[in-house]
Amino acid sequence: MPLQARMNRPSATELASLGTVLCLYRADSNELAGWQDAVAAHACQGLDSEGVRESLCFTDARGRCCWRLYLLPDSDFLAWDRLVGGLAVRAVGTDDASVGERLWRRLAGNLGGQRWRMCAMQLHAVEQGSGLAASLAPLSSLGHATARRIARLEGAEGSSEPGRLALHA
Repeated sequence: MPLQARMNRPSATELASLGTVLCLYRADSNELAGWQDAVAAHACQGLDSEGVRESLCFTDARGRCCWRLYLLPDSDFLAWDRLVGGLAVRAVGTDDASVGERLWRRLAGNLGGQRWRMCAMQLHAVEQGSGLAASLAPLSSLGHATARRIARLEGAEGSSEPGRLALHA
């Protein structure tokens, strides 16, 4: 990936400082493939009936979201604020969609190949900060509830339960 493209996204060291985050990734790839494909990132902030929702959206060369990290109650809020302070911020529309509307969107996403999976993880900088590794992370009760809400709103599959994960990108 060209150096200019790498400068438009957070570094592995910055991501590792976030603590536990919820990762949404394309169902047809692994948890870190989106970070490898990303050429830019922006912060997303939204408010719905259940509270504030903040994420980092990573986009590929075609401008499509290829990876998303969500702030959780288990995350390092100060590190998150430092990182978001250097990114463009986009508002996320409120999602008051009915259950039927959310199911329709999920079906449309599945048919269009945009299925997402999720897992709670801790990111680690490797190779002197040029690479990224991940390990699954346990969540607090509030973290589990938040992850379930995000999964429902995003139509993501997966579990916020800890398991086995050891990936390097």
